[in-house]
Amino acid sequence: MQTKNRRRKKFPTIKLIKRQEMWTITAQGWAIAIALIAYLMFFIITHLHSFLAVTSPIKSAEVLIVEGWLPDYAIEEALTEFKKGSYRQIITTGGTLGKGTYLTGYKNFADVSAATFIKLGLESEKVVAVPTPFVVKDRSYASAAEFHRWLSNSNLKIEAINIFSLDVHARRSWFLFKKILTPQIKVGVIAAETQDYDPSKWWGSSQGVREIIDETIAYIYARFLSWKG
Repeated sequence: MQTKNRRRKKFPTIKLIKRQEMWTITAQGWAIAIALIAYLMFFIITHLHSFLAVTSPIKSAEVLIVEGWLPDYAIEEALTEFKKGSYRQIITTGGTLGKGTYLTGYKNFADVSAATFIKLGLESEKVVAVPTPFVVKDRSYASAAEFHRWLSNSNLKIEAINIFSLDVHARRSWFLFKKILTPQIKVGVIAAETQDYDPSKWWGSSQGVREIIDETIAYIYARFLSWKG
């Protein structure tokens, strides 16, 4: 009897597939999605450069901070800005030179740019070099932090500054200097126009595409991942 009962027992059924309902996008849905993606891409292409290469100066700024790695044509533009503004001082920033120290006698971008201003006719007492200590990463942050340290130890009393940067690097520098200096000091920014590509058609040049991609990633990194309180 027990043997018959065991024979009558059913083994569990194994199901490998099953039928179920699922939602899917309709043709109209795909058309709308593609249109939205196309519009987003168009918006990014036409607005991203102007967002990164921001210019928003403070008219009453007393100090013009010039990033020392700028090319000579941007240094000339910075000097023009200094002369037409109400500035009292130019401060150059910048880290260690990677090449040429044995030939030029300068070891950092801050000193090179300060010497360039003097060579262009600026009085030596109106420009001060504030070199950035060597760092492996976060060089822009280190420059802002070193300027803040220098300012805290100087007799210079200021209420507003302008950062003079180049092209799409301006947004990131502006963000970092504001985070460190505000609300004690108002911070504006001026972006010199690059000569390496046409900013209005940056997508048509490999240099423009690289600059946009690099600075977009760097700004997101500084804005959301790397800022130190």
